[in-house]
Amino acid sequence: MHRNTLNLNWILLAMLGALAVSICLPGNVFAQESATGAIEPIALPQGPGSLTLSLDGVTGPAGMDSALKIVILMTVLSMAPAFLVLLTSFTRIVIVLGFLRQAIGTNQAPNNQIIIGLALFLTVVIMSPVLHQMNEDALQPFLAEEISQEEALVKVQAPLKTFMLGQVREKDLGLFLELTETEAPDSPSDLPMMVVIPSFVISELKTAFQMGFILFIPFLIIDMVVASVLMSMGMMMLPPVLISLPFKILLFVLVDGWYLVVRSLMQAFQ
Repeated sequence: MHRNTLNLNWILLAMLGALAVSICLPGNVFAQESATGAIEPIALPQGPGSLTLSLDGVTGPAGMDSALKIVILMTVLSMAPAFLVLLTSFTRIVIVLGFLRQAIGTNQAPNNQIIIGLALFLTVVIMSPVLHQMNEDALQPFLAEEISQEEALVKVQAPLKTFMLGQVREKDLGLFLELTETEAPDSPSDLPMMVVIPSFVISELKTAFQMGFILFIPFLIIDMVVASVLMSMGMMMLPPVLISLPFKILLFVLVDGWYLVVRSLMQAFQ
């Protein structure tokens, strides 16, 4: 998981680098809408100098400078891996799938790419209602200049916070309320994100480890039975894992294990 996260970071950095190079090359021209409604090209400076960005008097997306929009986009892209891991169901899913592979004993089947890809698609399915609500309540009104940036930031947090609070434990919330010296609000929706996010992460880790332990039990029983049989037959030089692996794979296939695991993961977030 760590290696794949690093790969994702490198891919994002490469994309941002290519975008930065294309911006800095001479002759790049961006279009901006003038006060009269006409589209006027704005050429970036091609010689030595400085580019000043200002937010004075900005009340909506139409008043934002093109360069500022690019800076914000690059910042959001650089934080995308952290958002994916910490604010969605991705953490629990990828840990459970990793435990499952280790319990079966097939260290390279399925490989990391397949596990990460499956976890990403399941995360998209689980988070799609939340993303839809964020788009309807915050993004579209902001682009239509119906709400300000501050209101958009507040509204975009509400669906995400509701999702995370549905999975978090009160004990974890109490821990970070104590660590941050924050008073408990009257409503859970009033909790700050700096309390909700770490509480959600450690709650997801505990839940994922609990599910991983349950997945280990049937395969551990098969390993113990095979080891006992080999010991009674005096075949102590034969690795028990070599004999138990086909039986574990057969058991997993007969019970339709992938269907049961994915179904359990999806239902756990509903």
